[in-house]
This record gives sequence, C-alpha cells and structure tokens, in this order.
Amino acid sequence: MTTQEIANRLVELCRNGQNDQAYKELFAENAVAVEPAKWNVPDTKGVPALLEKSKQWQENLVEMHGASISDPIIAGNHFALTMMVDVTSKDRGRSKMEEVCVYEVENGKIVKEQFFH
Repeated sequence: MTTQEIANRLVELCRNGQNDQAYKELFAENAVAVEPAKWNVPDTKGVPALLEKSKQWQENLVEMHGASISDPIIAGNHFALTMMVDVTSKDRGRSKMEEVCVYEVENGKIVKEQFFH
C-alpha cells in the first residue's frame, strides 16, 4: 500500500470506531507510539502494547460525546491528520481533546505515530 492508501484506510477505520483493526492491519509489528513530552510517559512499542493501551483507554471510557478525524495530508512517507474526542472518562471526568497526529510509513506499514496536543 502507498502512504496515501494507508492514510485513507486509517481514517476510514478510525471514523468507524475500528481503531484496534487499524493497529492489526496497518501497523508494523514493532511500531512505536509517542505521546506529548509534557505527559512524561514512555513510548509504546509493538502492536501488542498498542492494543493493550487501546484496551485500557476503552475500559476507562464512560461516555463518548463526540469525535472527529480530518482527511490526511501526505508528504512523502509521512502523513498528518487532526483528531478530536469529547469524552467522559473514569479518571478525568469530561474532557475535550484535540491533537495533531503524525505517522511515518515504511515498507507499506505505519512504523511510528506521534501525537501533539
């Protein structure tokens, strides 16, 4: 798959609430997720760890009030998009989070995702 095809598929899956499917289908086995430095959390490495992080997020979720994801912008083997979620979680109550997400693609798979809040 090209970077454009991967980006389009990621957006499609996320818009349909199939984030775990995206990790299984589009990410390299050793992919890395990088959260904002101000959060002081370690990088998440590997699809199993990414799926576990997703599971923990979902288990903490009380209610989803809204969500959106932009169309991707492609530049070589990178793409970026914006995401917004308005949620109520067990540990933080209701919050709205907007982020820029940047992805790096190698050999037809996402090898890195990085979030900027």
